[in-house]
Amino acid sequence: MSVTENLSSIVKTIPAHVQLVAISKTKPVEVVMEVYQAGQRVFGENKVQEMVAKQESMPKDIQWHMVGHLQSNKVKYIAPFVSLIHSVDSQKLLEAIDKEAGKAQRVIDCLLQVHIAQEETKFGFNREELLTLVSSGTLARFPNIRVVGLMGMASFTDDEVQVRREFHGLHLLFVEMQTVFGAHFTQLSMGMSGDYLLAIEEGSTMVRVGSSIFGERNYNK
Repeated sequence: MSVTENLSSIVKTIPAHVQLVAISKTKPVEVVMEVYQAGQRVFGENKVQEMVAKQESMPKDIQWHMVGHLQSNKVKYIAPFVSLIHSVDSQKLLEAIDKEAGKAQRVIDCLLQVHIAQEETKFGFNREELLTLVSSGTLARFPNIRVVGLMGMASFTDDEVQVRREFHGLHLLFVEMQTVFGAHFTQLSMGMSGDYLLAIEEGSTMVRVGSSIFGERNYNK
């Protein structure tokens, strides 16, 4: 099937209250534009350089989401335009985003990334670190950041019971944090091509789907 046919089939499986982020990493602009022309307006990238290049050459009504691990020294390149940063995983990164957002005279929406997977290679706060960050009042020092939710990546496994358990735990933490952050804390980003339906069942409001739309990645380019 074509990318537009793939997009159409994915959209049919996603409830209206869940936002689809089309993960366009490694895909050329002409392919991403096919998905844009089919109506998709929210795209996710995991590399700063690739996001900047696409943002410069593609229509300006696109919402660009940073979904990959973000280095503090690269925030300045996306601060003028990024719509949402999913992968905020440290206080150092929060400080960098706040600084660069201030320079750009913006308030940048962010998700706090929580480590829910078994793999140690994945990034994110653990529960204790997150609670400490919230209770310490540290976030009040960042007027150019608006924390609007949480993000998590489940373990890379075929064990649906484990994946569901990880998503369920993150949803419980999200609900708990809503009482702290208030009305603007509405987004729970969890679920990718292989597990987004499970994630939606467990309360996801935002799914990050790439290969199911664009096909397999070519990392050799």
